[in-house]
Amino acid sequence: MTHPSVQIQIASEDVPSVPCWFGEVAIIAQLFTTSGLLQTIERQVRFARPRFGTYEVIDFVAVLIGYVVSAEPTLLAFYERLTPFASPFMALFGRKTLPHRSTLSRFLAALDQPTVEALRALFLEDLVGRTGQTFPPGGLWDRQGQHWLVVDVDGTKQAARQRALPSVAELPPPHRRFDRVCAPAYLGRKRGQVARTRTTVLQAHSHHWLGTFSGAGNGDYRGELARACQAIISYAGWLCMPLSHILVRLDGLYGTGAVLIEFLSCGVGGIVRCKEYGLLDLPAVAARLHLPPDQHTTHPESGARRALFDCPDIALQPTGPRVRLIIATHPATSPTKPPVGVLRGETVYELFLTTAPRVAFTCGDVLDQYLHRGSFETVLSDEDVEQDPDRWCSRTACGQEFWQIMNQWLWNLRLELGQHLSPSPMRLTEFAPALAAEPAPEPTAEKASAPTVEPTAEKVSAPTAEPSAEQASQPLVFGPARWARRSWTSGFAGSDFVPQPDGTLRCPAGHPLTVQERRPERNGSVRMVYGARITHCRPCPLREQCQEATTTRKPRQVSAVVWPIESCASPPALPPPQAVEACSACLGKSPPVLPPPQLAFNPILWGDWPRCHIRRQWIRLLRTQTVTLTCGSANFAEPQEEETEHAHYQTRAHRAHWRLSWHERMARNARLSTASPLEVTLHGLPAIFAQSFGLDVVTAA
Repeated sequence: MTHPSVQIQIASEDVPSVPCWFGEVAIIAQLFTTSGLLQTIERQVRFARPRFGTYEVIDFVAVLIGYVVSAEPTLLAFYERLTPFASPFMALFGRKTLPHRSTLSRFLAALDQPTVEALRALFLEDLVGRTGQTFPPGGLWDRQGQHWLVVDVDGTKQAARQRALPSVAELPPPHRRFDRVCAPAYLGRKRGQVARTRTTVLQAHSHHWLGTFSGAGNGDYRGELARACQAIISYAGWLCMPLSHILVRLDGLYGTGAVLIEFLSCGVGGIVRCKEYGLLDLPAVAARLHLPPDQHTTHPESGARRALFDCPDIALQPTGPRVRLIIATHPATSPTKPPVGVLRGETVYELFLTTAPRVAFTCGDVLDQYLHRGSFETVLSDEDVEQDPDRWCSRTACGQEFWQIMNQWLWNLRLELGQHLSPSPMRLTEFAPALAAEPAPEPTAEKASAPTVEPTAEKVSAPTAEPSAEQASQPLVFGPARWARRSWTSGFAGSDFVPQPDGTLRCPAGHPLTVQERRPERNGSVRMVYGARITHCRPCPLREQCQEATTTRKPRQVSAVVWPIESCASPPALPPPQAVEACSACLGKSPPVLPPPQLAFNPILWGDWPRCHIRRQWIRLLRTQTVTLTCGSANFAEPQEEETEHAHYQTRAHRAHWRLSWHERMARNARLSTASPLEVTLHGLPAIFAQSFGLDVVTAA
């Protein structure tokens, strides 16, 4: 029995509780509305087919957003929790009626590829246009201090189980629901009869998804890799990064010669495990293997020790591209075929191809970077736990891919929302320590006593000599920044943004601008690009004067050029000096042989953000806070009666069964302006978060 002071009562009235995920859906709906994504989806993602009633694509997108956020195991369980709150749920997106579960299934089954590609284009545009401002790209800084970006491309597989059915002449052939979305494939440890493979693209520093491409069975991995490269090229173009500084890490599936040639033709860099073991028979490679190795590495966890041989210039084919080949060898522990690599004699050979230069990454650095791609598996595991995008939402290829794109979109939005809730700085990790500089050899007596030859007039026009070791070791000092001039529309100039001690800028409205890019330019100058956050620019009262328009979706950017102090004697506005015309005495001479590039000794730095803390802290807060729904004093029945009263009127176009315009189709399920107002109150969120997304703050009583 309970304590006498405790009384338990039961009420027969049905009062369902608000789902714990309703508050997060409300925030995401507000974000889609204020950023114009809802209107963009209505205009660009269009699909017309009968038997959908009065619903359009935006109605089904709203349902899929709720299904992704809810993490309910099945669509049936999601609808059971959503049905009591169907009207306020659709009101969040400006719609009136919730589509039935079977209507959603018919919509996903009828989708075509152009509609899916239109949604994919919006997904990537939203990523590079908005979420990129919340997260600077992070990156990898090599031993020369240059900035690189690492992207992982890998596949995941989902198996489907099918019952065993009798196959006799007396029975018609069986109808399998998975025939349109799956095919027989290599299953590995997964249980099932058929499978579907999905290729995913992950930015390894901020953990943003850049794309998903799937196919039945084992999929078209070469076609999916080409599409993944196009998404990476678009992302790099927005960051203004050279494609050669994008390192795409690929496993042995893509390590054949034909795939590598197609991949390298895109222009992006990469680190790939190679399966073209015929390269070991090349004379240059065989000669290199007879010399001592460049480096020995030991894996910190497995203890595997490898000897590394660096071949910096190897042709994949006689007319193919030339790449850097790294050979890792270790003694064989068994006479059987190794799981990775090829066995020759008593040694196992592993091949790795890369476009990273030797002066920036040693062969050990390249191997460590490839082995570090194992962190991609943990991100896929987090995705399965939080969203499970591989669960079957549709039995068609387009419907399933539409659902998976929405999953990645919500993943990226959760990263942005979590960063706004509790801003986290970028973590900087020493990925590889600095190399010990080798002492320079002392000059011999013979070289020291050699006479000094003074330059003649003919040698004055030759290229300048290489700087001494003492000069090369001195740090490069830059002069003051030179800002862009004021535009003809009299907006804010670059000099109006005040530099801060922490390396950022402060705009006239008091918001910070962080460094987005450092781009080397001619004559040794460096252009530094600063960018603001779109959440600061959108509600700013000075936006029209600063950005010269209030309709742009991009934040303000400011660029400055800095010049090395030693090169400031020459006017920076002049072009590089032209080559001097060679005289007749010099025409028969061969050009001077340049020395090989010297290896830098700086440490390799890795900049990233926490893998799951940002998202899970956001999800945990929204799931544990109270959400209240309050309807206004307006009556729902009044607009419905007015609509029913005039329902018997038909226009001549409707009577002739003319097709409705897109505007008329969207208006059929739009929420009426006279509908009852809805007020959603979310508890536990700070006021600065509400101001970032244009939400009202409840004042304390």
